[in-house]
Amino acid sequence: MASLRTELHMEVHTMTMEEILTSGLAELGVPATAAQLSQLRAYYTLLGERSKVMNLTAIEGEEATARLHFLDSAALLRYVRLSGKSAADVGSGAGFPGLVAAILAPDANITLIDSLQKRVAFQQEVCDTVGLENVTCLSGRAEEESALRESFDVVTSRAVARMTMLCELCLPLVRVGGVFAAMKGPEPEEEVQEAARCIRTLGGGKPRIEKYAVPGTDAVHSVVIIPKTAPTPAKYPRRFAMIKKQPLA
Repeated sequence: MASLRTELHMEVHTMTMEEILTSGLAELGVPATAAQLSQLRAYYTLLGERSKVMNLTAIEGEEATARLHFLDSAALLRYVRLSGKSAADVGSGAGFPGLVAAILAPDANITLIDSLQKRVAFQQEVCDTVGLENVTCLSGRAEEESALRESFDVVTSRAVARMTMLCELCLPLVRVGGVFAAMKGPEPEEEVQEAARCIRTLGGGKPRIEKYAVPGTDAVHSVVIIPKTAPTPAKYPRRFAMIKKQPLA
């Protein structure tokens, strides 16, 4: 009877966001301080508030956001070194993975590029609220930012478009010797193969696919890492309408 009473009075422990992040980041091999966890908490709070009036994310709640946004974004740092480097996040939306990377790699210089001004305003609000000084929030289209051509060590993008389109938007921004890291779903091989000629045309080298489990979920995602081995020809990128209508193949 004593053991039964003990079982009846046991409380189910619900993990806090901080506990989920601490455990998940350790699993990914990405270090984080208490201050960085506090920044992610503040980011989450602002995301929840602004999502009531803006279309920022369909993912809601502490656990889902911690795992499917924060930990998934943090996985980038498992495979790509950002410390001391310049990086751009193309189509950054609500800031994934760029803002998470900026919090976890505070000595990186990160530029967020998004075509919608209200999303850029949200990104800047997050930076101001959590105290990020290593981020530039830019409203514009990647293919039109000629001043940024071949100026970044790392360019990343998460859930924006297929590889044939992404490569033309992103590879021109990567300096020779840098990398383009596309965050993709569980099976990106077909997309990568489809984009093989496009990658070569734009100055990319042989892609490498890294797969990881999102901690605490059944989800398996990928990072497709493409080294920039030669300058992108001057005629690329083309205008977005042409990229969309006739992707390089």
